[in-house]
Amino acid sequence: MKWALILGASGGIGQQLVQDLAQSGWSLYLQGNHQVAHLQHQAKELHKKYPQQEFLVIASDFAQTDALVSLLNNIFTLDAIIAAQGITNYAWFNQQSDGEVERLIRINLTTPLLIIKHLQDKLAQSSNGRIILLGSVYGSRGSALEVTYSATKGALSAFAQAYAQEVASLNITVNVLAPGAVATPMNQQFSQAAQEELIAEIPAGRLANPKDISYWVQTLLKPESQYVTGQTFYITGGWLK
Repeated sequence: MKWALILGASGGIGQQLVQDLAQSGWSLYLQGNHQVAHLQHQAKELHKKYPQQEFLVIASDFAQTDALVSLLNNIFTLDAIIAAQGITNYAWFNQQSDGEVERLIRINLTTPLLIIKHLQDKLAQSSNGRIILLGSVYGSRGSALEVTYSATKGALSAFAQAYAQEVASLNITVNVLAPGAVATPMNQQFSQAAQEELIAEIPAGRLANPKDISYWVQTLLKPESQYVTGQTFYITGGWLK
């Protein structure tokens, strides 16, 4: 039985991953914080639909220092880690409190990297260990008013390049998927006019949808993708980069 840990399972992209990976035969650890009740209900429904698989919900707030312990204690066998969590805030960098900056770094970068560090031995027991990190086009391009977010997403790419070299001999691959603008709640906070202006800048003529991202996650999870590691793949519809 294949097991994947989805960080940020209750988010827009995370929810698509849950549905698609369950359909593909994966058993799942579903990490979430704000919508744990929804994940618990979803896990029950998925188990009814796929009775040969298991779906375990892990409530863990990555902004808290004890998040690591609460998550690691619930992980047993493991074949893949998919880090789909992430937050941003829109403000001038020098106007954000130190606490806001530290919280974003902890959720987007520090806690996921520590999780990977502590779960390396479990992934190494799989013949096709996978680490897939959800970055952003802003990790390469940078975004004013999202300085900390851009920094954390860029750091994921640097981490993947370096860490992939350490674990390649363990049959673990490490890659980053860096979407452009995706139709998730994170972007729905903008006005309709602002969204239309953004879409006009994208050569593909639309926002990405979570299915566009899930497709590439599933591709990187395949055994045939074993030779691809340390890379950042931009899924942007031709926008920016």
